[in-house]
Amino acid sequence: MQLDDIRNAISDTDQQLLSLLAKRRQLALAVAEAKQAQNKPIRDQQREQQLLLSLIDKGKPLALDAQYITRLYHVIIEDSVLQQQAKIQAELNGASEPAVRVAFLGGKGSYSYWATQKYFTRRAERIIELGCDSFNDIVRSVESGHADFALLPIENTSSGSINEVYDLLQHTRLSIVGELTHPIDHCLLGIPGTDLTQVRQVSAHPQVIAQCSQFLLGLSEVKIDYCDSSSAAFAKVASAQDPTRIAIGGEDGGKLYGLEVLTRDLANQKDNVSRFIVVARKSVAVDKALPAKTTFIMYTGQQPGALVDALLVLKQHGISMGKLESRPIPGNPWEEMFYIDVLANVHDYAMTRALEELHKITRFIKVLGCYPSDDVSPTRLTPGSGA
Repeated sequence: MQLDDIRNAISDTDQQLLSLLAKRRQLALAVAEAKQAQNKPIRDQQREQQLLLSLIDKGKPLALDAQYITRLYHVIIEDSVLQQQAKIQAELNGASEPAVRVAFLGGKGSYSYWATQKYFTRRAERIIELGCDSFNDIVRSVESGHADFALLPIENTSSGSINEVYDLLQHTRLSIVGELTHPIDHCLLGIPGTDLTQVRQVSAHPQVIAQCSQFLLGLSEVKIDYCDSSSAAFAKVASAQDPTRIAIGGEDGGKLYGLEVLTRDLANQKDNVSRFIVVARKSVAVDKALPAKTTFIMYTGQQPGALVDALLVLKQHGISMGKLESRPIPGNPWEEMFYIDVLANVHDYAMTRALEELHKITRFIKVLGCYPSDDVSPTRLTPGSGA
């Protein structure tokens, strides 16, 4: 076969694969309906383990190794779980509008833009994108009714918590209605023909600068230009058409502005992932078949052991804590508000009782939202399973 013939055959095979993946996704949604009718949880990890083992066995005579099959089906299983969760949530809270207005940081190509696409593609037919210059503008867009939802980055595995977002949650009436994690791959991007040795200015968002600080220490005589978003950095470099200026951001975003990659993998940590929350004016109910998170804030006061007593309430009710973050209380020097994520539905009996007890021993407590957990952990195969 000639090269063009081989490539055409590959294209035909890829088209068949896409059709089969679409068919599998539809079958996964049908599974969600069957599970609902039988009051079964969406996630069945025993079934997932059996599926992976069966596929690995079937792949051996086809020269498909276990690692290849496992990595591929981790993505497929995660998609199936998230599709099923989105379907059940839409039915419980009322079908969403064909189009949703979503406020996020930056414009096309920013990390928040891609996270918005990732989250809402399975929840709406059309996304009306409302790019904003600041976190304040994002929150105000939803509070005023200009946007239906807002997507906010809240923490990163490399640079930690985004304190400005935590502080905004303390004062807004918006509710957290969803979450997602999104991998972040920072690249150096410049106009075609850029020579890295001639670079004199790097444009990027402050969080991106913090996540790539170790790499940037190796660049001498380079000025840091702080931008409101990665997309703003891309736009600056593209409009300047100056080979001495570069941006840091995602490869796909940079390509939208005609930039090319100079260097990849700039983050301080290899596995660089950001967690985003979705907020809206109205809270949502979470189906009992879905894993849920509840986020709340509390002020315990400064008496000795106050925080320990509050956390013991969660322990006594068997509630797992996923996150504890402290932030200063404006106007109250040296006093702090605590943000807590727990792996529980706010309407579970244990969680209801825990909140009742916390109300009695804290000075202030407020639930910021209960929402489905989109953290789909990979299916693990036990040692000796033959994988």
